[in-house]
Amino acid sequence: MRFSTEDPPGRRDSYHHGNLREALVAAGLRLIAERGPAGFSFAEVARAAGVSPAAPYRHFRDRNALVAEIARQGYERFADRLEAGWAAGRPDPVTAIENCGKAYLGFARSDPASYAAMFDTGFPLEADAALLRESERAFGVLRRAAEAACSTLGAAPSRPPALMVALHLWAMAHGIAVLFIGRDDSTRRKLPMSAEDLLESGLLIYLQSLGLAPPK
Repeated sequence: MRFSTEDPPGRRDSYHHGNLREALVAAGLRLIAERGPAGFSFAEVARAAGVSPAAPYRHFRDRNALVAEIARQGYERFADRLEAGWAAGRPDPVTAIENCGKAYLGFARSDPASYAAMFDTGFPLEADAALLRESERAFGVLRRAAEAACSTLGAAPSRPPALMVALHLWAMAHGIAVLFIGRDDSTRRKLPMSAEDLLESGLLIYLQSLGLAPPK
């Protein structure tokens, strides 16, 4: 295999073993952590990965394609965390929703760069089919959780639409994650309690108002 004379000597093994794609994703994540999803160029990704400016085009058509892949991988891990928190509705739908919410905040805290890319790509999710598919899988966990909770009301006339409940759950968890966990310390709000406690109390008030949770 031929290498560009611009490629740093220490990077040739990465090309040989097919690790360039992973190296670009890792470099992109580092830049997102430092500057946010819109704070760098494709050339800067190449420089951060230690490769020539042309090298990234071997795997990604442009910068947006790289961000989409970072976001897709993030959503994939995110959906897995939500599934584990939901635990198929055990021990009961309300407790499982609380655990799902804790998993949501846990991901935002443990992988802030991926979380930022997932929710601030700078382009529509529909622009990348694989990214859209993984994001819908993640939301699907919340929708199943909402459907399980709403089903406890049977056919009651006041039974809320499960989709509406799922969207409210998503908005509540995302709002707390952005305001009180966040990627940037300078914009993070201070709390007299943990973000998890805030979310749990908010979820209980909301679910109780719909008749989906007993007083606690």
